[in-house]
Amino acid sequence: QVRLDESGGGSVQAGGSLRLSCVVSEYTGSTPCVGWFRQAPGKEREGVARIIVPSDRPYVADSVRGRFTISQDNNKKTVYLQMGDLKPEDSAMYYCAAGVRCGWLADGYNFWGQGTQVTVSS
Repeated sequence: QVRLDESGGGSVQAGGSLRLSCVVSEYTGSTPCVGWFRQAPGKEREGVARIIVPSDRPYVADSVRGRFTISQDNNKKTVYLQMGDLKPEDSAMYYCAAGVRCGWLADGYNFWGQGTQVTVSS
């Protein structure tokens, strides 16, 4: 069973930055893609960034492009989400996920972390 552990969430003021980390217990044929999703209360889970691990190819959603970047450190089996110029609407629980089908939909991922809370105050 692949495990994912997120960290780095917290409370910041608008305009601030945070870096989230996702440690993946192992990379297997079932986990070529690692993505970051977020979910605010009453809203659907939204994909914000993903990375194809073998090729190191990143994708960032239009809604956060220019403010968020995704990267990885293969030696540490860690995927990072660097978030800048944070806005109150970025407040959500952020989840790391790994899977095969990838994409922007949650059902493309088989393994999920417990999430880390990000709160941005105005």
